[in-house]
Amino acid sequence: MYEKIKLLIGAVATIGLYSVLYRENKFYRFVEHMFLGLAAGYTLVAVWKETLKVQWWDRMVGTAGDAGSPGTPGFWAFMFLLPIGMMGYMVFNKKHNWMSRIPIGIILGFWSGQQVQIFWSKWGGQLFNSMKPLIPTGGAFVPSTDGLTPEQMAEVGRTVYVSQAVNNIIFTVTILSVLSYFFFSFELKNKFMLGMNKTGRWLLMIGLGAIFGSTVMARFALEIDRMSFIFVELVKALRT
Repeated sequence: MYEKIKLLIGAVATIGLYSVLYRENKFYRFVEHMFLGLAAGYTLVAVWKETLKVQWWDRMVGTAGDAGSPGTPGFWAFMFLLPIGMMGYMVFNKKHNWMSRIPIGIILGFWSGQQVQIFWSKWGGQLFNSMKPLIPTGGAFVPSTDGLTPEQMAEVGRTVYVSQAVNNIIFTVTILSVLSYFFFSFELKNKFMLGMNKTGRWLLMIGLGAIFGSTVMARFALEIDRMSFIFVELVKALRT
């Protein structure tokens, strides 16, 4: 009976959320507020169990080891993070709200320093991968590596085959055309640059269209899953 009630509540909540497709209504608002309340409570517990306890409390007090294994010593300096973090809540106090700027400044300082490393970790690899060889040095297609020795596999990896060169040429033309579309500092008068600009515009439209199409399909996948939950799982549970 508990499983049936749980499935029934889930189905009613799903229908309530989808009722906004018809129009704004109180049923949708009720389910939305219920979901937000549950999400807020879950987030509060998750922040403690997955972040504060693991990253702060356990490191500060240390952890006891299992039978026969040593524990982890605590770092008492972590206790100074508590008053710094509590200063952030002083934003609700009109007299002492200036104290909330201290943790914000610390977070922004660390965040700004990390962005340099994050930027290179995210875009550095893409910059290197955009530099592809265009001249083939081998046969038409990449051979199978089954049964090859490590030296032979390394040789296959170093060789640029015709099929790879064609793909690399298409990739290079695409990236140069797309980049030329964003030349806004000066007027393009050269016919070649105008052609590259127009080609980049079309390639951008194709890429964005593919992204939009995949987003729509992802939404349909979520809807199909919810409809399967209502018309398959719920009906099957109610019949038993």
